[in-house]
Amino acid sequence: MKSFDLSLYLVLDPLLCAGIGMVETARIAVAGGATIVQLRDKHASTASMIETGRALKRALAGTEARLIVNDDVEAAVAIDADGLHIGQDDMDARAARHLIGPDMILGLSVETEALAAAIDPSVVDYAGIGPVFATPTKPDHKQPIGFAGLARMVDLCPVPSVAIGGLKAEHAAGALLAGADGIAVVSAICGTPDPRAAAAEVARAIRRARS
Repeated sequence: MKSFDLSLYLVLDPLLCAGIGMVETARIAVAGGATIVQLRDKHASTASMIETGRALKRALAGTEARLIVNDDVEAAVAIDADGLHIGQDDMDARAARHLIGPDMILGLSVETEALAAAIDPSVVDYAGIGPVFATPTKPDHKQPIGFAGLARMVDLCPVPSVAIGGLKAEHAAGALLAGADGIAVVSAICGTPDPRAAAAEVARAIRRARS
């Protein structure tokens, strides 16, 4: 059984993290409560992704946090990452599963109710549902769905889900109330003066929402 905790899902952004770097941001954010770290860099080469991913893996060694690689199957396999996350335009989920094998976590982004309902739980382990709100970190995102749309999609989705899109600590309660298993954040942690304190604030909001 794959073990992973979607509660506080940190998506690294190379530009926002430029001050201290993605590896250091991830390390201290996990110390503050991040449970999953996704390496996302749409402009990096596979070789660069592998280099950063291996450094992340070393930085997260000994923690419970899982390392997920966005989109780059070759890098995910080379790093021996915990998982791969793909979007609808990246590659077919079944093809991705074939390439990464049965043991790696596979996440899939879904933006519509039809896509959420169509997920095959024998292939995909979790869904990233959104965007809940508009977000500048992904300018080409689809139409925001809000908490009501999130709730409808979670209800249709046959696997655990993490809400994504413009989310900060104050949105944790709304996302969890809609049924999501966690929230994915970018700018709420990346590029903040103290990523550990920022992660701790989001983690506290998640705990409060669940209590």
